[in-house]
Amino acid sequence: MTTTLWAVSDLHAAVKRNGPKIAQIQPADPSDWLIVAGDVAERHELIVQVMAEMAGRFDTVIWVPGNHELFARSADRYRGRDKYTALVQSMRELGVVTPEDQFPVFGGVTVAPLFTLYDYSFRGPGMTVEEAIEAAKEKNIVMTDQYAIAPFVDVRAWCWDRLAYTTKRLSRISGPTIMVNHWPLVQEPTLRMQWSEIALWCGTRHTRSWPKRYNARAVVYGHLHMPGVVEVDGVDHIEVSLGYPREWQRHPAGVQFPYPVMELGA
Repeated sequence: MTTTLWAVSDLHAAVKRNGPKIAQIQPADPSDWLIVAGDVAERHELIVQVMAEMAGRFDTVIWVPGNHELFARSADRYRGRDKYTALVQSMRELGVVTPEDQFPVFGGVTVAPLFTLYDYSFRGPGMTVEEAIEAAKEKNIVMTDQYAIAPFVDVRAWCWDRLAYTTKRLSRISGPTIMVNHWPLVQEPTLRMQWSEIALWCGTRHTRSWPKRYNARAVVYGHLHMPGVVEVDGVDHIEVSLGYPREWQRHPAGVQFPYPVMELGA
């Protein structure tokens, strides 16, 4: 028997044509685990519905939020930090592991679900945050985050709170890790994007040293909708996004979905 740790992200379940792809996310063995690295959907009810399905299929399911989970409107009951808190509670009721729970161990490797957000620090040299955002607006390249997350919370302050909290938790781990985050932990993957301005909403420079410092065998992430593996400082950074139909229809041959991050033999 082989037990596999699978990983997916960016399921965007509100998109009807993604439904069959989501239905295909099945374990090869009942003992298999699944990582879901964010952007399941926007609506709380749909996120819970999809994650309940995954929890019913896999032995252990690990979830981290993406930016789409945090999207809100003024009329919504939960916004900003409150929306994340409500999602964590719902995931716990399903038995899904969140960034607030004890890190699980898979074959001697600690799987660390993280939630770090972004702080606009993936920006051009010499630019302030305000200048970088304004330059992006002038090119009409602004992520929805700026209108569906930022109005309800100080994103940079929340990001820095998460960095301090997560550093404390990671420092307690001994042995190898697999780090899971929605946003990439290093800037290199963003350098392949068509529009460099989008990187403003894609992470923080302050996580750059984490994979080496905390003995990562691999980093699993999503967000960019560019699945594949990028090696940085000897560590594989694996994007496991599904994305939108116009994107996954163009995925090159050989792109694995779900992605097998690690396998345990009999």
